Amino acid sequence: QVQLVESGGGSVQSGGSLRLSCVVSGFTSTSYCLMWFRQAPRQGREGVAGIDSDHIVTYRDSVKGRFTISQDKDKNMLYLQMNDLKPEDTAMYYCAARPDFCNGNLRQYNYWGQGTQVTVSS
Repeated sequence: QVQLVESGGGSVQSGGSLRLSCVVSGFTSTSYCLMWFRQAPRQGREGVAGIDSDHIVTYRDSVKGRFTISQDKDKNMLYLQMNDLKPEDTAMYYCAARPDFCNGNLRQYNYWGQGTQVTVSS
């Protein structure tokens, strides 16, 4: 059974940092994408950063240079280091997985965590 469990969210002031973590268990596909999505109140869910089985990483433009996605395969962990946070980064953050390379179509992600809240105040 595949399970994804996020942690690390919280409340910070603008310019602060947070590190999100996601435990990925039971997911054994050799070709895969692990993606961080986020959803702000009254908005759609959007892709933030992804990493695939070829170690190719992708970021949405608004977080480039501020966010870094990484994984520790030995520990089955996915991370999102978020620096220089802005109020517009406020959202529920989800990790998701699919047994194929990354894309931004959230409907193609088979597995999701429950989310962790990030709140950035100005």
